[in-house]
Amino acid sequence: MSENFENKVSSQRVVRRGVVPRLTIRVGYGTMSFFLPKQDGTVEYQPYTVKSGVSMAANLRTAFRESDLLKERDDRALLSVVSPVVLVPVDEYMDHQDGFDLDTLYNHTFTGREHEEKIANVLPDLNAVAVFGVNKDLKLVVEDHFADVRIQNIMQPVWSHLYHRSMLVGQRRKLYAYLHDSRIDIFSFQQHRFRFANTFDALHSHDALYYLLFTWKQLGLSNEDDELHLVGKSEHMEWLTTKLKSYLRRVYTLNPVADLNRAPASMIEGMEYDMMI
Repeated sequence: MSENFENKVSSQRVVRRGVVPRLTIRVGYGTMSFFLPKQDGTVEYQPYTVKSGVSMAANLRTAFRESDLLKERDDRALLSVVSPVVLVPVDEYMDHQDGFDLDTLYNHTFTGREHEEKIANVLPDLNAVAVFGVNKDLKLVVEDHFADVRIQNIMQPVWSHLYHRSMLVGQRRKLYAYLHDSRIDIFSFQQHRFRFANTFDALHSHDALYYLLFTWKQLGLSNEDDELHLVGKSEHMEWLTTKLKSYLRRVYTLNPVADLNRAPASMIEGMEYDMMI
């Protein structure tokens, strides 16, 4: 096995008979990993150790030469990227689709990303369109190896899963926070749409604490009655939870194993939550 790869992990049955699995390539800020449900019912997850000073596209090209998992691929892939998102109301997007300038909208919102290709994915359950950027070279590498490529922002499955979960676990107002890639995504839902969604740099847990309490106050949530749900990976999650509970009564940390009903992917140590779901 190449030194660029950590240990490959296999889990239990996950693929229904007759369903062709799609390889997921997750690209974060300096991180890369691969996930493949296989026809025999097993799951394979493989983190890739990215070489510093080399583009993610070049790292992926190397991975295609070295990874046995990538060599097992068929023609279907999902490229899941960590990238800032602009959320557009779906009605506004559809009404102006022919004249909707994604580049102008996105580049005005996030500077320094003019050379990225812009992707627009409709989120029908949430009445919104997610607009985000993807590195053109990275996209080209994936398309060179697969005939059927889908591209998503890593937050899309997280939003969808937690939106549906929020409708099943009581009527209290809820604020969600996903910690990943030294960032924190904070969001809430109201009447089949986003009430709030934003992303903040959170290299330190004190930053995450500040942004969570600031957002809580901004939304006028009740310290006694409303709920805060944390999910994701942070080496200081226990500290953050304890601090938040000194201000808010109802703070919960979602356990992926229980949250996903012991789904095979949830049992794999180190896998990102957005890949599990």
